[in-house]
Amino acid sequence: MLDSSSDKTLFQYSLISLFLIAPPTYLSLQFLQAPYGKHYRSSWGLTIPPSLAWFLMEGPTLWLTFLIYPFGQNRSNLKSLTLISVFLIHYVHRTCIYPLRLPKRAKAKGGNGFPVVIALLAFGFNLLNAYLQARWVSHYADYENENDWCFWGRFCIGLAIFSVGMTVNVWSDLVLVGLKGKDGGYKIPRGGWFELVSCPNYFGELVEWLGWTVMTWSLVGLGFFLYTCANLVPRAHANHRWYKEMFVEDYPKSRKAVIPFLY
Repeated sequence: MLDSSSDKTLFQYSLISLFLIAPPTYLSLQFLQAPYGKHYRSSWGLTIPPSLAWFLMEGPTLWLTFLIYPFGQNRSNLKSLTLISVFLIHYVHRTCIYPLRLPKRAKAKGGNGFPVVIALLAFGFNLLNAYLQARWVSHYADYENENDWCFWGRFCIGLAIFSVGMTVNVWSDLVLVGLKGKDGGYKIPRGGWFELVSCPNYFGELVEWLGWTVMTWSLVGLGFFLYTCANLVPRAHANHRWYKEMFVEDYPKSRKAVIPFLY
């Protein structure tokens, strides 16, 4: 492992990087959407099965966390263990369970592949983010000088927000996966949160990491939440526009893109 001064420098520069990559991500996604799913384009080169892509690119959130966490000074602290458990719950689902639920049948129009270049970019972000979240929770957070009532009260509020978000996220993904027909075609999702927004799966994830920000009360949590907004809000808007163009007459006009009643 790095000595303390080198590690602190690495941590600080990584945290700055997390904040710096959010604005260009948001701006670039106003003009160009990652070419997978509804926005698939064959011009992005080599592809791999989506289930494999999700497993590989989300993997650092698990294996890197398990590699880093034991070296933190707070590795045995109950507060630290509780926080990292919440983080891992999301990523055990996203890395190991969600990919197994994706359709195995190839899409009729050739859009089943996930571009390797996009998977590599996501892999790189997850390396950065997993390092920051795990290192802060296990080492740099100051639990000893924080009032227990303050920590656990904030944790419970954040966990409630996180739980609502994850419930919406997982339920929405299940609905979307279930809508895929044998030919891989798309249908209008209906019911529940889909009556309010086109992308409740993205809304749920935004709420999750807002809850994480409250739980950790940290710049690493805030940086992660802001980057999630920069990444998912433009894609939700693009999906919303895609739905309206694909189902011109039938798509509900009252739906927003990602934030109920607002956007």
